Amino acid sequence: MPPEGTRQALIAAGIRLFGRQGYAATSVRSLAQEAGANIAAIAYHFGGKDGLRLACAEEFGQRMVGAIGQAGGPPANDPQVAREELKLIVRNVVRFLLSGPGASEIVPFMLRELAEGGPGVDAAYSSFAEPVHRRLCGLWGQATATEPESETVRLAVFSLIGQLMYFRIGQAIVTRRMGWAGIGPAEIDQITRRILSNLDAMLDREGQG
Repeated sequence: MPPEGTRQALIAAGIRLFGRQGYAATSVRSLAQEAGANIAAIAYHFGGKDGLRLACAEEFGQRMVGAIGQAGGPPANDPQVAREELKLIVRNVVRFLLSGPGASEIVPFMLRELAEGGPGVDAAYSSFAEPVHRRLCGLWGQATATEPESETVRLAVFSLIGQLMYFRIGQAIVTRRMGWAGIGPAEIDQITRRILSNLDAMLDREGQG
């Protein structure tokens, strides 16, 4: 396997095993076996298991930024444009979380990091969570003519993110309660329309305040 292929295989193995078992319960040997690599490759590419853990967190951030798409650009200059950009981001994230390749593994990895309070939380916060949240707050403020860094707006954006994430982490409950055999294109369309309707209602309410 080429060196870059080995590196990516180890990151994929780390995401799977750290997410399923936790960091402490995952041995260097099991990581190497999962990746089909030599144990020494972990030290070579990452300096050790700690370095691999951080690389997995960085991979999470890169995938989420890729899913969000336009979230890295400058704030919109028009309220309607800002609203439509927020809607585009919602569509992109729902699609990634519910049907994107690797989402079923990368999200459990990050949830485990959050539960364990691992260093991956700091890495994800600085490289992804904080700048993306700030960007979403900017769009929200533009769409509602409110102060983007106010507590009200920051909490509103977190509540939107919570809606998006629940359909990934609570998928088994959602499908059972809805009587769905699974979540395919039709179900993703229904979920997306529901969240977009909620978003419109939240923005309208904030704009009237």
